[in-house]
Amino acid sequence: MNKIKDKTIQQWLPIQEIYNDGIVKLKNKYIKILKIIPINYNLKSDLEKEAILNSYKIFLKTCNFDIQIFIQSSKIDLTQNISNIQKNILKKENKYLENISQNYIDFINKLNQSKKSSSKNFYIIISNKINKKKEKIQSEEIIKNDLKEKYFKIKECLSRCGNSVIELSNKKEIEKLFFSLLNTKKNNNKIIEMGE
Repeated sequence: MNKIKDKTIQQWLPIQEIYNDGIVKLKNKYIKILKIIPINYNLKSDLEKEAILNSYKIFLKTCNFDIQIFIQSSKIDLTQNISNIQKNILKKENKYLENISQNYIDFINKLNQSKKSSSKNFYIIISNKINKKKEKIQSEEIIKNDLKEKYFKIKECLSRCGNSVIELSNKKEIEKLFFSLLNTKKNNNKIIEMGE
């Protein structure tokens, strides 16, 4: 009878090491995670929208390497906001402002009940696969430099679209992101893969 060996979480996960510069070594590749702070496209004029789309097309053509787009959606707890508004209502003596504030509280409660109050975080994951045949030639430093070049290329292209690109380089922040990826009860995660 074959015994099934129990694996620890550390053995099961593909993560081998998270470096201080934000690069993560997996079993078969190195990855770098970039947080994207998007613009509000809907608030732009038609001319601005056209310029953004053209910049985005350039981004897709320029980045001739594999990327993953990771969208993390989580429900927002608005109880603190509601209690702050209620405290402000007590301070005001204006009935008109009190009515407006109460209507706003009702609106927030409806959002909470319909589960439409959520925040979204956007990430791009870039990678560099470990080639087992060339592993001796591919030093870790070369791989890390390649990931940094890809990061700067993405940052430059998406900045033209008006987006901010933040390099995740804090080990704790990356661990927190991996935890939220695995903890699907609190978050609704979507991953989109884009290749060459």
